[in-house]
Amino acid sequence: MLNYDVLKKYDKSGIHKIYDTWPDIAKEFYAKKYDKPEFGGIDQIIFTGMGGSGAIGDTLSAIVSKTNLHFSIVKGYHLPKTADSNTLVVATSASGNTLETLTVLDKANKTGCKIIAFSSGGKMEQYCTKNKIKYLNIPILNSPRASYPAYLYTILNVLDNLIPIKKNDVLESITLLKKTQTKIQSSNLDDNPALMLATWISGIPVIYYPSGLQAVATRFKNSLQENAKSHAIAEDVIEACHNGIVAWERPSMVKPILIQGKDDYVKTKELWKVIKEYFVKNKIEYKEVYSINGNILSKIVNLVYLLDYTSIYRAMFSKIDPTPVKSIDFIKSKF
Repeated sequence: MLNYDVLKKYDKSGIHKIYDTWPDIAKEFYAKKYDKPEFGGIDQIIFTGMGGSGAIGDTLSAIVSKTNLHFSIVKGYHLPKTADSNTLVVATSASGNTLETLTVLDKANKTGCKIIAFSSGGKMEQYCTKNKIKYLNIPILNSPRASYPAYLYTILNVLDNLIPIKKNDVLESITLLKKTQTKIQSSNLDDNPALMLATWISGIPVIYYPSGLQAVATRFKNSLQENAKSHAIAEDVIEACHNGIVAWERPSMVKPILIQGKDDYVKTKELWKVIKEYFVKNKIEYKEVYSINGNILSKIVNLVYLLDYTSIYRAMFSKIDPTPVKSIDFIKSKF
């Protein structure tokens, strides 16, 4: 059984305290008064960021996926060759020292792109100050992944004239975060859906998702890896039915989690039914996670909230402090 004393014992840096306040963080940063830049003549947006920062780009990509805005994400070192003076590059690095993001930032500056950057300081702030690039300092709240709502809602605030989402939809997402909070926060360790899913998870989770919820699945995989120090796999459910499903023909320690949207495409819904039938027929235990009703932002941020907290609770069951990421620190120390 998990109780609050156990939570405090293993969560030494108190990451759960940040998650308990996610709706308040989102509300605060969306309401902040910023000197918003005017970027005229933009025909594409390129978002660059890694890890926790990259999850923000995945979320923004889902928001704009059904619009005419050309939006792409760079998780690496290379700026697309289509980038030019009509391109806005949004560079995000919570630490401000992410090598890949700094490399793309420099290439964007030399290419003549319009740029806006977000970090908590570091080399990114120094570079932007030196090169007179629009920059906003956003604090890290425990860790980059825990800072997700601060960075996401700041970007939605500052770039509200470019990101095609209505203000009411953003406000709805915050209101619904508050409702999710009451169910999954650390003060509720009884009927808690995040805790119940964490109790079930063992072995290696494989996370199946429809294309519209890729941002959620990728984030859940990453959070299990960082918080619970657990291997995890994420697969597009449609593609998996042409390859990955065959792996279930042998006994496995892998456990399937099906992330589903309330309004998934009709053919995708039919596919979910077939997959569940297959799992039942083959006596493969699985879990389902459904999005809430609402706009795409509401669905994504509330699922991220639920599943991030699941990864924290999973860490508690494994008697692991979720915050330290020693392996990442080792890799970064080499560059």
